[in-house]
Amino acid sequence: MRRGARAVGGAAGRLKTRPGGGAAVSGIMSSPPSPSPSRWFRSLRRTKSADPCVKSCPAACADLLKRARAAFRAGRTSKESFRHVQLEALIRLLADHECDFVDTLSRDLHKPRFETVMSELVVVKNEALYATSNLRKWMEPQRIDRTLVTSLDECMVVSKPLGVVLVVGAWCSPVQHCLVPLIGAIAAGNCVIINPSETSPHTAKLLHRIIPSYLDNECFHVVLTGTSDVPELVDLSFDHVFFTGNSALGSRVALAAARTLTPVTLVLGGKNPCYVDQHCDVAAVARRVAWARFHNAGQSAVAPDYVLCHTDTQPQLLQALRSCLHQFYGPDPRESRCFGRLVSRNNFNRVRDLLLKSGKVEIGGQMNEAERYIAPTVLTEVVETDPIMQQEVFGPVLPILTVQNLDEAISVICRQEKPLCVYAYSSNSKVISRLMNETSSGSFCSNDCILQSLLVMLPFGGVGASGMGTFHGRYSFDTFSHRKSCLLRNTHIECITYLRYPPYEDHNLSLMSWASTLSSRSQGWCQIL
Repeated sequence: MRRGARAVGGAAGRLKTRPGGGAAVSGIMSSPPSPSPSRWFRSLRRTKSADPCVKSCPAACADLLKRARAAFRAGRTSKESFRHVQLEALIRLLADHECDFVDTLSRDLHKPRFETVMSELVVVKNEALYATSNLRKWMEPQRIDRTLVTSLDECMVVSKPLGVVLVVGAWCSPVQHCLVPLIGAIAAGNCVIINPSETSPHTAKLLHRIIPSYLDNECFHVVLTGTSDVPELVDLSFDHVFFTGNSALGSRVALAAARTLTPVTLVLGGKNPCYVDQHCDVAAVARRVAWARFHNAGQSAVAPDYVLCHTDTQPQLLQALRSCLHQFYGPDPRESRCFGRLVSRNNFNRVRDLLLKSGKVEIGGQMNEAERYIAPTVLTEVVETDPIMQQEVFGPVLPILTVQNLDEAISVICRQEKPLCVYAYSSNSKVISRLMNETSSGSFCSNDCILQSLLVMLPFGGVGASGMGTFHGRYSFDTFSHRKSCLLRNTHIECITYLRYPPYEDHNLSLMSWASTLSSRSQGWCQIL
């Protein structure tokens, strides 16, 4: 009996659906505000040693894979009704455990409640609602138009589930990066093993604890392994691997998957450029760039990683950034309940070193190692050879490089590895068009940041060094499906098809060659008859 039918736990706030299909959040305004930073760290000291993230051994992972594979072969996930039930159970999970997610993300990343609800829970719920609304249409065979050669036959493409897939989540958005791919895999009819990141241990442990109470216990499992163990987990031979993380580990995952010819989707990130044109609303640009860069203390794969602006534009942009940062976080961001902290000591040390060895601190720069706090920081006089331009920042630091014109900006972007996102701010449509068409990236957004990575109707993923494959909405369904070509024929035209059979005769070959010459006008009715 499926165990996902019961709901576990309660929460003061509930995610609710608006009549138009979007998601709204009730309980946010009446809920208590996010805790102050000092209370964050008192809680962290109390729970750090008491709540270790218990790791799953390789033998246990292999056993779960066998169970999931047996469930898949038994056809457990094939029916539309089963998939609907699992997706609806996932929506209940989000509502029932909203407060738990807020708490664990506060402990792991010190995320404010607002960021947790809007950038994690609502994003996942919208994906699930979109999938449930469109699942029947996605599952229907795609009929192919008949031609002369198939006039008596039927051609179709049927979407079949791949089998048992592995989803490896990232720590920066640990709920979204685990559950959004899970939704696509469920919709496509797969069994799934989820491996949350050990770098956000409290959230990983929560997912490990609550998912078995909502989803089918034979088809869906959560394993807790170390980061270094992920390639070994991939070696167990899944039918697809969906990995979100850094490029170094992504390369190891791809190599491990290649040994068993396992297809992979990699979402890896990169140095996301943001061009600010001379012709734009500088105040609006500063607000949108600052929000995107310093959201989650800058720990986002889709945030703008550096700004390119004209020398004459830089003073106005700096003044606008200084003003909006004061508006966002007050005179001392360390005391703001709206600003987070870096996830680990290692990440703090890495970002601090990048900051100290690159450019000149124009805004911010204050640090507190004990709290893993780095103030929202803007750097100027940055050049391409600085350390901060050699790797993703993943912290609250925004480098600004100056260029003389659009051509130079495009040249700088193209000299870097292909990023996950390119952002452009300009009121000139020709400028936007050039940046969109003359640069290569996983996604592009003009006059805003990040939103293109959240829309369920748009595919999202990397290209080149920033990854491969796409997901979100229908694209997640396709990623976790095999699109099988099907031709349903009959034997009514055997009087013609005999021409292809041995013994081969020159007369038959002439007839077939003549038929092939008509292909450009008749869509190829010969096709070996």
